[in-house]
Amino acid sequence: MARTGKLSALDVTRAKGPAVLHDGAGLYLRVSASGAKSWVFRYQLDGRRRDMGLGPFPDVTLAEARVRASAHRLQRHDGVDPLAARTAQRQTRQLDAARTMTFEKCAEAHIAAHKAGWRGGVSEAQWRQSLMEYVFPVFGALSVQSVDVGLVMKALEPIWTAKPETATRVRGRIESIIDWATARGYRQGENPARWRGHLENLLPRLSKFHRIEHHAALPYPEIGAFARELRRQEGIGARALEFAILTAARKGEVIGARWDEIDLGGKTWTIPGERMKAGKEHRVPLSDAALTIVGKMAEIRQGEFIFPGVRTGRPIGSTALFYLLRGIGRGDLTAHGFRSTFRDWAAESTAFPTEVAEMALAHTVGAAVERAYRRGDLFDKRRQLMDAWAKFCAAPVPTGEVVPLRSNREA
Repeated sequence: MARTGKLSALDVTRAKGPAVLHDGAGLYLRVSASGAKSWVFRYQLDGRRRDMGLGPFPDVTLAEARVRASAHRLQRHDGVDPLAARTAQRQTRQLDAARTMTFEKCAEAHIAAHKAGWRGGVSEAQWRQSLMEYVFPVFGALSVQSVDVGLVMKALEPIWTAKPETATRVRGRIESIIDWATARGYRQGENPARWRGHLENLLPRLSKFHRIEHHAALPYPEIGAFARELRRQEGIGARALEFAILTAARKGEVIGARWDEIDLGGKTWTIPGERMKAGKEHRVPLSDAALTIVGKMAEIRQGEFIFPGVRTGRPIGSTALFYLLRGIGRGDLTAHGFRSTFRDWAAESTAFPTEVAEMALAHTVGAAVERAYRRGDLFDKRRQLMDAWAKFCAAPVPTGEVVPLRSNREA
């Protein structure tokens, strides 16, 4: 056995470089010209010399370096390559870390890393909105390593033919996030969201479908009867859909609504720019009917979200309203379609200017020059519009008119 202990602690402390000092049995102290010192374990593998770093001095003392070198010598006696074993341990630790790195955390990190190169706040808002609405409810809370083809398909299939443009963007965003996670060592293996040679074999080509997304909308004369029956439904999903109708907001904006966005005294809901499609803060005047829903949800308040989901700290899932409509026999409608119902009502049954209704929907109004001169957001007029809409939704249904929610067709 090679003799060890050639160096003393004083030798190590006084060593000058450049030099390589041998302690024995494969343990060396490497000293650079600048005086930096590090420990190296040297061994032979397949006739070739291998140098394995054991750490810098004085972080690793002489005694600690001898202990480490001894452990690696035992590995060599057992036929184990110490360097290969350490690499495997690092990979195992990375995979363990990946188990705690959720897809949602990876998405946030990916957005933070790339948003500086996106135009304004629009792309960031669109990324967050689409992921929160279609992806996070399916596998956002799962580790990024566990995301597989089945989960990706579960997120994409409900919107693939109904919303082809949105679905295409969502798939691309999932793929980008998973590529980022793989590059950072949070997962291994193929990207389950890859299109070419992969998902293209599982999903129909979108060229077969219309590119324009049409959301099934309820004719506005029927909204009173629908709203009346909806109020009879129990559950958070029913309240969220009712709130969406009364505010004419997008589904994702409603699902992600937080308590700190509500000003009860000012009867206002302020949606931050990062949750808006246009990336710009949007104020929504709340009618008394909308405030009543807020009050009902306050009675069961569970966290930061107004419409909480089953999972603690999460809102209801993006598919909750879809299943609600299907469950009450109105699978022919979409939550987004009620924005069209509101717009049709405003255009055909009121004298409010077009720009008031468009601003209520958070649409961009007018050309750039026109927007530059319009400083306000017509908030007072929009409050009058939303109050009128709430009254219309609550108007009594004419005697004899029946608009059942449940379909008479057999399932």
